Amino acid sequence: MELRRDVFQAIADPTRRAIITLVALQALTPTAIAGNFDSSRQTISKHIQILTECEILGQEQKGREIYYHLNPQKMKEIADFVEPFRKLWDVRFNKLEDVMKNYKSDK
Repeated sequence: MELRRDVFQAIADPTRRAIITLVALQALTPTAIAGNFDSSRQTISKHIQILTECEILGQEQKGREIYYHLNPQKMKEIADFVEPFRKLWDVRFNKLEDVMKNYKSDK
């Protein structure tokens, strides 16, 4: 049985979100990714492993190097899941804004 990490736990980490942002622009090697952080390469490799296990990152071998790239399909799945909640909160925040405006005008 293959264990999968939870994608939302993976993207909750600020370092992993920064890695996602980096590889969204272009495919990068682990060394290139690690060069953007103060953490050890081993620590960054663990973050990359987690993102790969969640299928947020894909990998492609070019010669002796492995390049990591963003998996747009997985990001779309995440966005599609979150979208109804975003709409719900937009409605709630708009209602709260209306209440606050009415409260200010009553004073």
